[in-house]
Amino acid sequence: MDAVWPYLAAILPTILVAILFYFLIKSMLEGDRRERLAQRRFEAEQDRAQAGSVPKPPAGNDDEAPPPAGSGPAPHA
Repeated sequence: MDAVWPYLAAILPTILVAILFYFLIKSMLEGDRRERLAQRRFEAEQDRAQAGSVPKPPAGNDDEAPPPAGSGPAPHA
């Protein structure tokens, strides 16, 4: 059994580093997958928000534009 310990001492650090490397890469890939999923959800939400909104008129001189309906003074009764 005394002859086995030097071999274990030589191979054990390599095995531990390999295990650490495996979990590190696995967590990086999981994080990337989650980030891509979150990005897809965000972009879909933005697309839905843009599809449901009314297009704004181009920026320009607002003095010539008529006021929106219902924004004038209240009529006196």
